[in-house]
Amino acid sequence: MKKLEKLLIGAAVCALAAPVVAQADDQDMQKKIDELTKKVQKLEEQQKSPDQKKIEDLTRKVDRIEEKSLGKWLTIGGDYRFRVDSLRGDVAAHSDAIGTMNNLVGAFVVGPNAVAGLTVGDNAQIVNPSGTAFMFQGKAGSLFTPAQFNTILNNYMPSAMYNAFIGQIMPALGGMTPTDVNNYLAANRLTAQQQGILATLTQKGVMDKVMSMMTPANQAAFAALPPAYQQAAMVMAMQGFLGAGSGNLATTQSYKAKNDLLYTNRLGIDLHAKATKDVTVNVRLVAYKTFGSQDDSAVTNNGNTPFFADRVGVFDGTLGHVPSSSLLDVDRAYATWSNIADQPIWFSVGRRPSTNGAPSNLRLNNERPGNGGTPALLVDYAFDGMTIGWAPDIEALPGAYAKVCYGRGFESGFETPSNSLKDTDMLGVAIIPVDTDPLRVWLQWNRGFEIFDFPVMSNTAFGNTGPATSLGDIDWYGAGFMSTLKNIGPGKLNFFADAGLSVTHPNGNVSNNAGFQGLMTGSFFNQEAPSDKTGWAAYAGARYDYEPTRTKFGIEYNHGSKNWITFAPAADDMWTSKLGTRGDVYEAYLIQELNLKPVSSHLSKAFFKIGYQYYDFAYTGSNNWVGAPQKISDIKSTDLMLLQPLKSAQDIYATFEVKF
Repeated sequence: MKKLEKLLIGAAVCALAAPVVAQADDQDMQKKIDELTKKVQKLEEQQKSPDQKKIEDLTRKVDRIEEKSLGKWLTIGGDYRFRVDSLRGDVAAHSDAIGTMNNLVGAFVVGPNAVAGLTVGDNAQIVNPSGTAFMFQGKAGSLFTPAQFNTILNNYMPSAMYNAFIGQIMPALGGMTPTDVNNYLAANRLTAQQQGILATLTQKGVMDKVMSMMTPANQAAFAALPPAYQQAAMVMAMQGFLGAGSGNLATTQSYKAKNDLLYTNRLGIDLHAKATKDVTVNVRLVAYKTFGSQDDSAVTNNGNTPFFADRVGVFDGTLGHVPSSSLLDVDRAYATWSNIADQPIWFSVGRRPSTNGAPSNLRLNNERPGNGGTPALLVDYAFDGMTIGWAPDIEALPGAYAKVCYGRGFESGFETPSNSLKDTDMLGVAIIPVDTDPLRVWLQWNRGFEIFDFPVMSNTAFGNTGPATSLGDIDWYGAGFMSTLKNIGPGKLNFFADAGLSVTHPNGNVSNNAGFQGLMTGSFFNQEAPSDKTGWAAYAGARYDYEPTRTKFGIEYNHGSKNWITFAPAADDMWTSKLGTRGDVYEAYLIQELNLKPVSSHLSKAFFKIGYQYYDFAYTGSNNWVGAPQKISDIKSTDLMLLQPLKSAQDIYATFEVKF
């Protein structure tokens, strides 16, 4: 240590002497100073204790281990939710379409007026398959196969109608006066749907077949009847097959549907992995089930006729979002490459984060969705697809970005002589001009191409379903915003407004499985000429966060017009996606977060939530693009419906949720 002090003093003396000794060479002096500095540093290094060196070595080793540890590249989180719902609904009187079809087929195959296995006709003749042959045309899990449907339409139905004409209708008309005919027509007016069914059967050639089966004399006799008599004959035929007294209608009188207590569990596991610089992988696994069940029957009406198209069964777009089983399903799995070419450009591909988008995060008590989400009013569907986005740095538009999204809703497989189905795809463009904490604004356009009639589902009330035809395209347009105002009293106020427009473009195809219904056109067995339909929807709400007690209270309202259709079957609503309602929905909720310190992450929290939803349906077909909407108040008990029409519904719900 003394040697070190001497060297330091010597260096100081040399430094002080430098200005005095003017004739000394500056370079020699600097050289001596550098040599002394090196000696000082060497001596200081020697003074370090062996323990200090060990600590530094250990620190370097720890740093290297941390760089390779899971925590550096993998983040694990998730959520758990227990939910209880009390559901009530008012069902309008109607006739079940499938039940009625089953009754008709039963009458065709067995009973006093059966035609199965018989050759019918006095001129042109129809050879009808036997009941056994009809059964063999079927397929396990299918309601009616195309072969069975063809047999019903082109064999059994014209044969049964012919027998009715010859055995009942023509003799009855022979004994009626013109006054009797007019009185009959006045007392037995066909409903709008019955008139449409008669027109459809005529268009499909059924009535021509009936006429061709008559002898030439009977054909001439019928043609000679006055128009009122011919009209009465058709009315008698329709009333005999689908009238209130026919015995074929599966009529359901108005009633109140209810489930006093529906319990569900949901577990979500979130994984975020940093694979390389600028490349990440995100995965979400979800198990969502009903207490005491390993299927979706509790929300799809237990094998009976369902209430809504998005709750007929679980399919690819709703997997993990409608209660089904305790299996962990892949809800999201996608890779993202950011900062492409050192520019604010990203590319992402996989099972997309296209569910629970803004502004639904408020009522779900989730964090605001990032740039991967979609507006909930237009899309809430688990898509497989890809996105390319760009986030320019524009001072006047803070947080602005734009992206182009593509998704596949159905893969049709190989195109073969027996498979002419088209893929169902979605293309979208999103422009978010502002995305900051106080304000987020979005503009959205989507187009769905070759929309299918039925998704792939198993064990539904309609059997095992799948796309049989594409019905056309749909355009969606949307614009909305959400904002947060801080320091509003002892808390902050979150509020939003969103508007959407849907425009359908039917291609003329109809779904035989749905009774000749097309894209927003027709009703069961009542085919309608294709035409574009425009609908609109509005969605608004607010949530006040009372920060002293961590209490949040929210209210929401949405309205959908007669022809509104969205693509949101995966929404977190038990009855049906409320944002697809043709009518009005009111919702209020209260969230109480527990004042507990986060442990697993800074976003961790636990909370209770209670809420109430009231649906006021104005038209049928909410969340259903197959068939035309019908005003609820105009439904007759004889009207054939594929889905049970609800006039109103309510849901009182409560949850306990943990996010980790």
